[in-house]
Amino acid sequence: MAEVEPTLNGANQENQSISRERIMILDRDPSRASSLESIISFLGYDPETVSPADWRSIAGQPGSDVSFIIGNCGAPTSLSRVVKDIHGWDPSVPVCVLDLDGDSASLSFDEDSAFFVRSVKYPLRQPQLANALEQGQIFRDSRRRNREGQSIQLFRALVGCSRGIERVRHLIQQVAPTDATVLILGETGTGKEIVARNIHYYSKRRKHPFVPVNCGAIPAELLESELFGHEKGSFTGAITSRQGRFELANGGTLFLDEIGDMPLPMQVKLLRVLQDQTFERVGGTRSLSVNVRVIAATHRDMERQIAAGEFREDLYYRLNVFPIETPSLRERVEDLPLLIGELIARLQGSGKGSLRLSARAVDALSRYPWPGNVRELANLVERLAILHPFGVVDVTDLPEKFRPAGAPSELGVEAPAYVPGLRPEPPAHPDFDLPRLPPEGMDLREHLSRQEISLINQALDETGGVVAQAASLLGMRRTTLVEKMRKYGIHRQE
Repeated sequence: MAEVEPTLNGANQENQSISRERIMILDRDPSRASSLESIISFLGYDPETVSPADWRSIAGQPGSDVSFIIGNCGAPTSLSRVVKDIHGWDPSVPVCVLDLDGDSASLSFDEDSAFFVRSVKYPLRQPQLANALEQGQIFRDSRRRNREGQSIQLFRALVGCSRGIERVRHLIQQVAPTDATVLILGETGTGKEIVARNIHYYSKRRKHPFVPVNCGAIPAELLESELFGHEKGSFTGAITSRQGRFELANGGTLFLDEIGDMPLPMQVKLLRVLQDQTFERVGGTRSLSVNVRVIAATHRDMERQIAAGEFREDLYYRLNVFPIETPSLRERVEDLPLLIGELIARLQGSGKGSLRLSARAVDALSRYPWPGNVRELANLVERLAILHPFGVVDVTDLPEKFRPAGAPSELGVEAPAYVPGLRPEPPAHPDFDLPRLPPEGMDLREHLSRQEISLINQALDETGGVVAQAASLLGMRRTTLVEKMRKYGIHRQE
């Protein structure tokens, strides 16, 4: 539960130390620059109007969180010259150019460019400007990850906060320190191998190999050699001796995926290994001992297979010491925004691009049954990143099968930008319809601060004080929310 101490005077005193995304406005028209500052401040950024000739001395060092909005640079400074200088200073800096009566027509805005330059029509419409600024942030973050050589990290922390995924985490925590055999059940694409890797990673065997084998993808006549290895000359083509997966996994974990597809003769041999931890290579006579933890997984109904005589009951009970069932995506649809956010982050980290989804697109995806589960979602996100690089994907941009029946095919209002994890918001009014100023006037800073305090408090209340989830509801980074909580003196109780 979050408690708020709305000490606005103290907040104003601290405001100078709070770091927000800086937007530098290069425009010689004071009236337009002032209007831009008001809108950009409302959108949650820190605007600053500077002279087109002095931006470099004020922007700071390359790599800082700064973007540019360029209006009228004034003669003799050309627009293209300023843009080129900015990207020469830092190629990852996003630049938005105001289209003032076609003034920007001489610039080429290539979506596939190595730089980020976007044209925004003036007079401004709030969704256009917000989307352009947000796309710029995506581009900059992606470029920095690539430059810093960040790689995809193991998906160790299972993404989601639903009851089903929380139970999976709890079971992993219980079984990982032991050597118990684990049977992971669940539909195809629910992340059974991720669960197995988590168990291995948090076990005492983590410094030893994790060896996966897909029992359904290997022909029956080759599976024995794959698991147990073979001696030279044991069959045609065996020109040398070869270790099997059990030997390769010695000291570590062997993951037998799709164990339900294993032929019956192999089930007998596997049962012996599980009982004695010994086996012979194909064509060999010497017994080999191994110390291997076995984790198995299947999407099949094992009890039905046993009743049909397709799977040995004694092997099933040997494997089913500690069962873990992975929930399907349709059973935890509330995790969809967090999964989308994680998948996009992985794309960025691997240099495959990035994107954002509108609230309407996420709402449409939450209605889809997801027969392929998280694997199908991952494929969709990668496909959309290819089709709409660094863009904001709306419901009409989704492949047809992901759109709900009756979804509008043509919409006159831009979709609000969606930050992964954000709860859908009502679309912004195209004319940027702000609250009316009361006749007596108002203290704008205090008014906006009170609104922020109220919304942050609501988000923390709804998420039980979990800052990361509250940040997702508010459509901001966790670090940004922590800074705002510090600014307003907001405390939470774990």
